[in-house]
Amino acid sequence: MDQYTAPITKLIEELAKLPGIGRKSAQRLAFHILDMEVRDVEELAKAIIDGKKNTKHCQICGNLAEGDLCGICSSVKRDRSTICVIEDVRDITAMERTKEYKGVYHVLHGTISPLDGIGPDDINIKSLITRLNEDIKEVIIATNPTIEGEATAVYISRLIKPMGIKVTRIAHGIPVGGDIEYTDAVTLMRALEGRREM
Repeated sequence: MDQYTAPITKLIEELAKLPGIGRKSAQRLAFHILDMEVRDVEELAKAIIDGKKNTKHCQICGNLAEGDLCGICSSVKRDRSTICVIEDVRDITAMERTKEYKGVYHVLHGTISPLDGIGPDDINIKSLITRLNEDIKEVIIATNPTIEGEATAVYISRLIKPMGIKVTRIAHGIPVGGDIEYTDAVTLMRALEGRREM
């Protein structure tokens, strides 16, 4: 990178730290930023700083929020008797796109992964348990179908079931438009387990 000035090299290095951005993409973004009007660059920088400074986690569910509560937890239209447990705040966007789920969420901010040194106390499980009361009818566990996601789902289920609350797991299986012939055995097994009457 000796062919660039120190500020450009630093900009490329910082952009390359972003997930999914390699050296070439970082270089392309850096030169795009250099071609922008100063006012637009200042707005971009301000948006990044404001986003970081003015965003925190909801005190109830762990979602992103500007204040103490996120928009979902503060909404009177949500069904508070159902909690959907997810791994990451980005999963809320995916669930909300369905326009079917009307309950509230609980964000774990990760999964149990002993190989990575992440145990139950390292993710947001304790606050989930404190949320559970007689008004909660169902907890839907919507962790990813990975080894860590499954282990986390089983762990949470074992904590909640003795409380007499219904615990369900989202179904996993063949995606819409997929071919059975090209589907792996584990996915087919999950599809069979999650079958329902028509």
